[in-house]
Formats: sequence, structure tokens, C-alpha cells
Amino acid sequence: MKIAIPKEISPGETRVAVVPAMLSTLIRDKHEVVVEAGAGSAASFSDEEYKKAGAQIVGDLNALYTASHMIIKVQPPSKHEAERYPENASYIGYLAPLINKDIVRTFVSRNITSYSMEYIPRITRAQSMDVLSSMATISGYKAVLLAADKLTKMMPLLMTAAGTIPPATALILGAGVAGLQAIATAKRLGAKVEAFDPRPAVREQVKSLGASFVEMELLKDAETAGGYAKEMSAEFLKKEMEAIAARLPKVDVVICTAQVFGKRAPVLIDEAMVKLMRHGSVIVDLAAEQGGNCALTKAGETVEAHGVSILGPVNLPASIPIDASRMYSKNITTLFKLLYPKPDVLPDVNDEIVKGSCITRAGAIVNEQVQKAMQ
Repeated sequence: MKIAIPKEISPGETRVAVVPAMLSTLIRDKHEVVVEAGAGSAASFSDEEYKKAGAQIVGDLNALYTASHMIIKVQPPSKHEAERYPENASYIGYLAPLINKDIVRTFVSRNITSYSMEYIPRITRAQSMDVLSSMATISGYKAVLLAADKLTKMMPLLMTAAGTIPPATALILGAGVAGLQAIATAKRLGAKVEAFDPRPAVREQVKSLGASFVEMELLKDAETAGGYAKEMSAEFLKKEMEAIAARLPKVDVVICTAQVFGKRAPVLIDEAMVKLMRHGSVIVDLAAEQGGNCALTKAGETVEAHGVSILGPVNLPASIPIDASRMYSKNITTLFKLLYPKPDVLPDVNDEIVKGSCITRAGAIVNEQVQKAMQ
């Protein structure tokens, strides 16, 4: 088949869907890969590298999409992009179908089969395709670097001729992939690290990284069967906030990572709690795009309130595009190989991963969650 890899056009997006080193995964099965000129330049992958890897470089979008059977992207397409895709083609990439309903309708009307990377089920067999975990690893790492840059003190314990400098204390809210990476990064920078998560299963993971676990009454069923955090009751959130508030006067950095798949992020820090923090402290809210774990967070902005800096970064993986592209590329090509193990074999629609990630097929919405949202 002919596989098209376009240049990302979303503002601030620097990643590319497939890096040159991964093209062999596609080309060895006799697929033709066509890459838009400059598609990898923001991630430091040149057109020449793609040519050497066996891709054809085209500068014209008509040439890119004409007779293409598959489009592979990072960011969801704009409506204008989706309307240019050939009818009966397939799409793999981020899609955010609950937000991009017009794109879903366009795919249905053009009979485009679409696979959303966000909807790959979190099961053992799909770990190598789990793009949410891959990108969360980068976000957790970069969040700590942003906090260290903004913090008005150093993170590590230092013994100097001028006296002893105590370590900064970091509190990580949420011990999923992003949270665990934030813990590890903060520890490497020398901070004293504490972490909170409502899931009992992560206590040992937190401690294994050298952080202390903030204790409270924990839930046994705090995550879904798919591995995502559940939305908690108002009563439980109140208890969470009380446990967090007790730690805030003693910490210098808070990294917020708590999110609920497909819903607004829970507010874990209100304005009154921000006032409890030391002047010069920093909050980095990785849930900013989902509304924020801090009530004062503004996506894409830094808010200064009550002597505290509250950062709401968006799309942090794009700030480290080389490794982010490499990881995304591995995830997406592994999914492609599951879909098409051989050139003449069609996707197994009953496979758990295929079924979970497929949003549209044969002119219809086939994902139940998206079907309900579109009604």
C-alpha cells in the first residue's frame, strides 16, 4: 500500500509520526512510503535521511495524498486535512474523537477507516503501542525540569564552604507513568520527593524510586479495567485535598499529573491551598489541557498567584521532539504491523487492540463510547 506521512501543521507541534529509522518496518513488506518535504525537520530528521531510508519525498500535498491508502500522523487532522484524504483510505494517529466530532463525521462520510492512538487498550500485549504512556514519560521528565528552572532555590542538598543548602521538597500528585518519571527525575536532581496517589498498588512503585508515599485511606477500585484512573466521588476528592493540603506548607514544588480518561481533570488544589505554599514555590500542572488539577491553572500560561508560580504547559512531548518522535514512531509502527502483519492480510476486526482503537470503519462509527457521544 501507499503510506503518506504529512508534515504536522498544528501550532507548536514539532514531532513527526515516523522517523527514518523505523521506515524499514514498513518498506520491507513492500509498502511505498511517501513523506512530505520537511515533515521531520522540526525533530531534526532531514529529507535526506528519509530518502536514504527508502522514502519518496514530495513537496505537493496532492502528490502526497493521491492514491494513498494510509495516512499516518501525530496530531488529529484539521477538517481541511481530513477532507483531502482519499476516500476509502485509512488513518492512524491521535484523533481525540470526543472533541473532534466534525473530523469523525468527515471520516464517516468519506468511508475512512480510522484508528485512534489514545484508544489503544492498556493491556500487556499493547504496551509497545501505548503512546499515552510513551508521551507521559517525556511529560513527567520535562515537568521537573520546568519546575527546577522556575524555582527560586536549588534542588539538591549541598555542603559548601558557605554553609549547608537543604534540598528542595517535591510533591508529585499521581503516580502513573508521568508521575513515576517525575519522581525519578526529581530524585536525580537531588530533591526530597513525596508522592500521592489514591491507588494502593502504586505505593511500592513510589517507594522503589526513593520517594515517600503520602498516606490516606486508599481505594481498592481506583482504576478501570483498561488501566485508567477512575473519576472519584466528591467525598473522596475532599479527603484527597485534605491530605494534600497538609503537605503543601512543607513543599517547594508540586507536579500535578492526575487525569481521568475522556473527562475533566479533578481539581486537587484550590486557591486556598495555593495560599498555604511557601513564596517562591512552583506548581507544574500536566493536566492543564484537561482543565487542570489546580483551580488557578491556565493552559499554556504561567500564573503568578500568592507568591506561587503555576505553570500550565501544553504538549510537552513536542519540546523534546527527537526522542518523542522516536517513541511515537515505535508505538505507531507496532500498531501498523498488528493491523497488517503481511501485505495481503487485512486487520482482524475482532482483535482486542484493533477493536478498541478503531473509531470509524465502512462508513460508520464502530467505537461504542464515540457512538454515544455523537448521538
